[in-house]
Amino acid sequence: MPKLKTKSGVKKRFKITATGKLKHGVAGKRHRLTHHTAKYIRQNRGTSVLSENDVKAVKKWAPYGLS
Repeated sequence: MPKLKTKSGVKKRFKITATGKLKHGVAGKRHRLTHHTAKYIRQNRGTSVLSENDVKAVKKWAPYGLS
């Protein structure tokens, strides 16, 4: 069988935690931040953990894990 390719977008956007969960950056933080409230900007600071339903799909796109 040939090797499976990893989706290059997944390599750039996700990291696996020590417990196997997926971390990702929060969307909507690049530009036009004057349209967002201060509460929105503050709460979406840093990274968050991906939901379990989405993890199944993302792990298919990275068949050998993320380094």
